Amino acid sequence: MTPSESAEVEAKKTFEGFIKWVEVSFYWIMAILVILAWCNFGADTETGSQYNGAVYAPKNIGKSYD
Repeated sequence: MTPSESAEVEAKKTFEGFIKWVEVSFYWIMAILVILAWCNFGADTETGSQYNGAVYAPKNIGKSYD
């Protein structure tokens, strides 16, 4: 077997391994995204919004401390 034939066989074997790795990785990522979507990406939908605007309201603006 010539070096070029050997290199071609090795390249084909490596390419097939890479394609298999990409395919398995893709399916794992899709499975994880489906599971996350099923869980609503961890969003809390039962208690509603807990935002309280009074906590973040600006205070003491425009007051003079003479």
